[in-house]
Amino acid sequence: MVFIHGIGGLRDAEAELGSWLKALAVGARKAGHSFEGSALEQDSFTDAAFAYYGDLFVRPQAQGGTAPPSDAAGEDEALRHLLEEMINTQLSACRDDEERRVLQHAHAELTATRQAQGSGQLVRRLVNVCTTLLALPGIRLGGQWASGRIMAGHLAQVTRYLARAELDGGRTLDERIRDRVLSFLDEDRPTVVIAHSLGSVVALEALHHYRGPIPLFVTVGSPIGTRTVVHPRLRPQPPATPECVRRWLNYWDRDDIIASRPWLERDVLPNTVGCLPVSDRVDSDGIWVHTATKYLAQASVAGPVVEAIRLAGEGTPA
Repeated sequence: MVFIHGIGGLRDAEAELGSWLKALAVGARKAGHSFEGSALEQDSFTDAAFAYYGDLFVRPQAQGGTAPPSDAAGEDEALRHLLEEMINTQLSACRDDEERRVLQHAHAELTATRQAQGSGQLVRRLVNVCTTLLALPGIRLGGQWASGRIMAGHLAQVTRYLARAELDGGRTLDERIRDRVLSFLDEDRPTVVIAHSLGSVVALEALHHYRGPIPLFVTVGSPIGTRTVVHPRLRPQPPATPECVRRWLNYWDRDDIIASRPWLERDVLPNTVGCLPVSDRVDSDGIWVHTATKYLAQASVAGPVVEAIRLAGEGTPA
């Protein structure tokens, strides 16, 4: 089993692996798999790895990859589109007056960027928009980002990946990230892949270059369906289920501001065996629901993972 993370700063891969396994154990127990839940918590149920690539986002003289977007590859304009879709999606489903006021203020600031002169001015406005969004109850109380600049830098990781730029050793940033993820997979053994947020985009593209068996591909909090930035920039086009995938389950939370257009089966073509993503909504407790561990602790997420590992071979690591 391989976990693939999303946006964020530098992290401890071993600690993250333990955290994700514990969350999955909680979900497994909720799904009625008590024995497997205990084994997951002790990391003895199956071979598990955390495919970490966050260090590849670190720019020179930037700490934790939190530098704001760069105009070199049009990242600032792409981030504007990403923020606009996020804000509009939340406004359409908003149920709270305070949340609506914050979103409307952020939208007004973002719309003003269309008249901004110069990339530096646009970047400053985008950071200001992110600072405004930090006032949203879910983000503010969850403490996900300490500043608008950090939030902008982390969200810009999506646009940096899709820019297909930042050459190093003849390989673009997105190529180096996919290479890193693929290095955790073994084509001789079936592998359950669980990908969160930007990690779902990375995994989708990487698996098109993979020939080993993937009995189950799970995406949580995925932005794959984001129309203005992600979906039209995916490779290959039109987006399709990788040939190696036999089952794809996609989960989203109504309060997850990153997972806009969550019904991926409407936006992704089947592979030759007819596999399409199957999307399902979950309802997480707490303030900030985009966190991977919030999803993994759901019975509807963990249950199919445990069953897929079982089917991959009794006692055989999946």
